[in-house]
Amino acid sequence: MTAPLTGVRVVDFGQFIAAPAATQILVDLGADVIKVEPVHGESARQIGLYGEAIIRNYNRNKRAIAIDLKDQRGRSVAWDLIAGADIVVQNLRPGVLDSFGLGPDTVRAAYPGIVYATVTGFGSHGPSKSRAGLDIAAQAESGIMSVTGEADGEPQRVGFPVVDAAAAHVFAQAILGAYVRRLRTGEGDTVETSLLEVAVHLQGPNWGEYFLTGNEPTRKGNGQPTVAPAADVMPTSDGSIVVSAYSAVHFTRLCRLIGRPELATDPRFTDNVLRVRHRPELLAELRATFATFTTDDAMALLTGNGVVAGRISSYREVRTNPDVEAAGIFIDATDAHGIEYPTLASPWHLGSIDRPSTTGAPELGAHTEELLVELGYSEAQIDELVDGEVVRALRCPALIP
Repeated sequence: MTAPLTGVRVVDFGQFIAAPAATQILVDLGADVIKVEPVHGESARQIGLYGEAIIRNYNRNKRAIAIDLKDQRGRSVAWDLIAGADIVVQNLRPGVLDSFGLGPDTVRAAYPGIVYATVTGFGSHGPSKSRAGLDIAAQAESGIMSVTGEADGEPQRVGFPVVDAAAAHVFAQAILGAYVRRLRTGEGDTVETSLLEVAVHLQGPNWGEYFLTGNEPTRKGNGQPTVAPAADVMPTSDGSIVVSAYSAVHFTRLCRLIGRPELATDPRFTDNVLRVRHRPELLAELRATFATFTTDDAMALLTGNGVVAGRISSYREVRTNPDVEAAGIFIDATDAHGIEYPTLASPWHLGSIDRPSTTGAPELGAHTEELLVELGYSEAQIDELVDGEVVRALRCPALIP
């Protein structure tokens, strides 16, 4: 079956996570994504194991070309790529592609049908428009860190680059919307999002409550501030679970299931307002009881009777979770040396697309020669570009450090 974006070409100038992860979604929908890197490689290739993990997870099935955009000949190659593209994506430091004459205004003036998409750290209109932006800065300045952590502890970041990851999905969604419009009208578009905007938007419920009350959300650890028990951790005899049962029906059911029916009629806990007021006492009672259960027994008891609970799992446990396995989110990719390694698939399913075996992230310049040939460059022209270090191609050992 034909994938939705079969025949769509994307030129991806992205680095690190937000843009490459967005174009990874487009790859999985069938697009031909050409990853454009400097001849020395994108920034993620320069930071060791963490960078390698980023490259592997967000560049599957892409074709890679390495170009020196500081050289006019390299910019000519970039323009040749853009000429055949439907979508251009970038998240380079603000102003970099503009300085090469490859910014959105210039590109869309030349090719009005192109969708040109940019993700920045802080947006392109405010006083911080020229600042480089990373996930951690967006977590800090959006309020996420102010509400993450224990009440008496310091602000905490979320334990993974949540804003980068969320921005990738938002970015891909907006790109697809602009592309659908192009299919209907023939007109291209300019797409923008920023890590800061996404980070603020992720906190919708908190903002809604703040707008209603004017009260600043604060750090309260795992529990939710206005309902109890909710998102509260219950240590078991061999692990921990998280439990939410704050409606009257579910709280009464929880108490009955764990053999503590008297808690439902305890004057401290008879309604949600009282349970929130007396949360420390409530948690002490519940945790003392859950400590007598194994995790498996607690999960079977609660989830089998409609009470929301989740096993707090290590990565090793997630890897073997039968629901995760059934979803197929972990897949095997094959690197340039024929070695398989596990990586992540996109977290959705379309009936028209099978989960394919996948080519791993390309090595730097892996498809430079192939793409130049497609663009009509002769062997002599390619040799000249390689010898002049305007492009990097794997066939040329002299350029491989």
